[in-house]
Amino acid sequence: MSDKIDIDHFLTTDGLDSEREQEIGQHIGYRYDVNLVPDLNRLTPYLKDYMEVMGWSDLNWLEDVHLGYEEGKAAVFDRNINGWVQVPDDIKLPDNQQDRDMIARELLLKFQMSDRHPLVQLKAAYKKF
Repeated sequence: MSDKIDIDHFLTTDGLDSEREQEIGQHIGYRYDVNLVPDLNRLTPYLKDYMEVMGWSDLNWLEDVHLGYEEGKAAVFDRNINGWVQVPDDIKLPDNQQDRDMIARELLLKFQMSDRHPLVQLKAAYKKF
């Protein structure tokens, strides 16, 4: 018997596997294996360009970013705002979890660099220079 969870586990179940998750009613996402480095063959064109512009050979700072779900909708967690950013409904998600995670990384980067990110608003309100 395999200990591996089906790739669609969080799509086909509520994802609340532990007693604690069931008690609080939500998935505890930090239990992902962060040692699984993203497969760079699955990079989106945006992420390829991003790495090239930045002069980086990997995305290790994004390796623990995964596509999750908030209130039944696909979302990515942004640690900077300590909240979920929902994936727009018009984005078709692939069947492969690695590809979903690449989309999550791309969306997180785009959101963090957008004028709609709360840290941009804080900077505008509180910057000294």
